[in-house]
Amino acid sequence: KCIYIFPMHTTLVAGWAGSMALYELAVFDPSDPILDPMWGQGMFFIPFMTHLGITNSWGGWSIIEGTITNPSIWSNEGVARAHIVFSGLCFLAAIWHWVYWDLEIFCDERTGKPSLDLTKIFGIHLFLSGVACFGFGAFHVKGLYGPGVWVSDPYGLTRRVRPVNPAWGVEGFDPFVPGGIASHHIAAGTLGILAGLFHLSVRPPQRLYKGLRMGNIENVISKSVAAVFFAAFVVAGTMWYGSATTPIELFGPTRYQWDQGYL
Repeated sequence: KCIYIFPMHTTLVAGWAGSMALYELAVFDPSDPILDPMWGQGMFFIPFMTHLGITNSWGGWSIIEGTITNPSIWSNEGVARAHIVFSGLCFLAAIWHWVYWDLEIFCDERTGKPSLDLTKIFGIHLFLSGVACFGFGAFHVKGLYGPGVWVSDPYGLTRRVRPVNPAWGVEGFDPFVPGGIASHHIAAGTLGILAGLFHLSVRPPQRLYKGLRMGNIENVISKSVAAVFFAAFVVAGTMWYGSATTPIELFGPTRYQWDQGYL
């Protein structure tokens, strides 16, 4: 039954994101994005959506173009409603896993008792997350299947949405170079796909399995929380020391930019 926890958690996160985005769109004033920017109005979700290339609204306005007539489904309201629909589907999936917990797929063939192959489950999650990570960097950010991302500079002058080519050199680690977003997602996605296939096809030796406590669900969850902490630590660093992931016209200036005399 522990599987139902994960889609239920996704239900809460997706539903909260979609509903809060709709609330922000209801109170947001897009009339002057320069002198009255979204970060100055206390927006939280709209800057993230804009950074991903979502600049249009069903209300007939655009952050870049002003007034528009055909915002299409790729708009702020469309993405917010998609999150709410996805939240409902995850809720149904969670209820289904709670009711049908004793399926044969979760039973050990040798003993017939319920069991979870946590190593294989880890490989599946790693493979799927690697596919999503690679797809975001190779298709969305590069503009092959998507608008690209919001690109600016430390001064907030070159503000627009455009495709970004990967930066494979040392400059890819510069928090002010948006090309690092594409290259890092492509590299991390490729590594995740290969690691996921490895864990799906290779079984650990008994000593390593017991030493790392791979059969303990609490131990596995605690290690996943540590991985999330590492990712959050990196994101917090790029938000504080750069403008590639958090442009100042969307999220506002940071203390580091003030100290460097950018503003």
